[in-house]
Formats: sequence, structure tokens, C-alpha cells
Amino acid sequence: MLANGEPSFGLSIIIPNYNYQEFIGLAIDSALAVDWPRVQVIVVDDGSTDRSREVIEGYRGRVQIVHQANAGQLEAYNVGFRLATEEVVIFLDSDDLLEPQVMREVASLWRPGVSKVQYRMRTIDAGGQPLGNVIPQFHGVPTPEDIRHWAATTTAYPTPPGSGNAYARAYLAQIFPLDDSCGRPGDASCLAAAPFLGDVLTIPHVLGCYRIHGRNDGAASRLDVKQFQLHVVRAQQRHAYARRIAQRVGIDIKPDAINGSLSYLPYRLASLRLEPQTHPIPGDSAGAVWLDVVQALFKPQGMSAKGKTAIGVWTTLVALLPRKAGNRLILWRFVPAARPQALRTALSRLGVIR
Repeated sequence: MLANGEPSFGLSIIIPNYNYQEFIGLAIDSALAVDWPRVQVIVVDDGSTDRSREVIEGYRGRVQIVHQANAGQLEAYNVGFRLATEEVVIFLDSDDLLEPQVMREVASLWRPGVSKVQYRMRTIDAGGQPLGNVIPQFHGVPTPEDIRHWAATTTAYPTPPGSGNAYARAYLAQIFPLDDSCGRPGDASCLAAAPFLGDVLTIPHVLGCYRIHGRNDGAASRLDVKQFQLHVVRAQQRHAYARRIAQRVGIDIKPDAINGSLSYLPYRLASLRLEPQTHPIPGDSAGAVWLDVVQALFKPQGMSAKGKTAIGVWTTLVALLPRKAGNRLILWRFVPAARPQALRTALSRLGVIR
């Protein structure tokens, strides 16, 4: 802070958008409502063919607007980052929302050397109604050293999706402009590199809303085999990218570290069981996944003992049960809204979810 009490740094909120006419106005409203003296809002419309452009134009004069031919989310991130001028940067997905106090909370932790400050997000449906879940499941507040160690040994650390992170512009400048070496999602590179190029600080409560509505690139509202396969491929891309970034600062990540990730392994098993013929890992088997999970249970990665136990039990059942029963367990694992109320209550009382 400056001597007169005014903040010495501001916030740039970059909102990439493609064909989310029903959500983009709400996202912009939430960005404009952030309680901070200096907020720059940049909206990059990536060649939408619906009414998004009309909605966005209604905010001209209050936000910076870029209309570009469709080039994908990565290029929308790159364009927005080139225009960002403030020290703190949030990439807000155009179907997500921020809480007004988000920057006040982030600023209370901000210091030199931070790569990002992350916070939890409440899941909501298309109409904005809570789905009864928050992400990620922080069990305690991890230190930057914890997160760096977990990322180096298993490639996994508890992190929210893109909108749940406030990045240091100085950190982002080390990895931008982005290319597709870490996959097509814009947030993949930013999340993967953060533990190695700075400190990741954690706020353990909710400061945003993550909307699940069936058209998300990364969120599940039903079982889609292609999405599970894509997740496996993208996880492997992030692993390879993280290894390259870590080598810059003298950190060695083993080639098979990804198989110690309890975040990745359930996706690998789901992809294999749902459609083994097109599973992206040749020669993979349920037994091999189960063995990797057993070994991963003994590796720290920001997950509670109860959470690890739940994954161990789930993996065993999915690997052994008949296809129909196994698919039902996969649905309940990845689509929280599909879980029976009794299961939700049990998981909550056991402390597996919060």
C-alpha cells in the first residue's frame, strides 16, 4: 500500500468469450463490481456467432473491448494479456463469476515473489443456482513449499480452474505468449508453471462461482467418453510442459511422475473403462491403473487421508465391478449433481467433501 492508504497496484480482469451470450453480461457485471480502486476489465470476443457481440457492446466505455476472428482461447488469452497493465491479472471465464471482495482478499496476501493467489469457487448451474459443491477441496492451507513439492513429485496440487486464480503479471510475462504445447485451454500453462516460477498462496474460502452447464470445456454435467480421453491427453501435455518449465529453475520432474497423481488417475481409469478401444494410452489396463493408485496413495499431494481412502475404494470398485455398475460410479465421481442425496450426505459427514 502507498503511504496515503491507496493501493500501489491494480487488477486487470481479462474475459475471453466465445458464444456465451447468456453468460457474458453476468461475468462482466461481476468484474465491474469488484471492490478495488483500480480495476481494468478487458473483454476479448473470439469471433462469436451468437449475440455475444451485441451484449458486450453494451459495456463500451466501461471496459476495453476486442473483437477478433475466431482463433481459440489461447490467442484470446494472448491478446488480453498484451493489453493488461496492472500487477495482478485474473482470467475470468465468460461463464464464471467473481465475488466483489476477491481483490481485497488477494491483496491481503500479496507480496513479491508470488506467482498466483488461488481461492475456492462455488459450483453453480446455468441459472446460477448452487450445485452444493465447492472446488477445489482444500484440506488445510498448503504452503508454497508444499505445493512446489507436490507438483514436482506427482504433477498434482489442489488448484481451482482458471477463474479461481489471481496471477502476478511479472510471472505471466515469463510464459507468455502462450502456445499449444500445454494443450488448448488457456489456463493450462498458467496453472502448470506457477509452482516453479514463484510462490502459490492459497485462500481457503469461496471468492468466485464456477458454472457447470453442459457446454464447459472442462466441467462435466454428464458422461462423455471423448471428454475423459481429452482430459488424459491434456494431463500428459501439462506434465511434459511442467517438466520443461521446472528444468529452467533446476527442478527435476521424473517422466512417470504423472502416474502418482490422484487427480489424473481417476480420469485415466474412467477413459479406459468407458471405451477401451479408443483409450489414448496403448496397452493400458485396469490393473495397471489400480497399482498406480495404490502407490499414489502414499504420496503427499494436498489430499486428506479420507479423500485418498475414497479414491482407493472407488478405483477398486470401478476396476472390478461389471461395466454398468462401474459406469454408475464414474458418473457419481465426476458429476456431483448426479449423486444420490444419501451419498452426498455421507461424503460430507465423512469429511471427504466440504
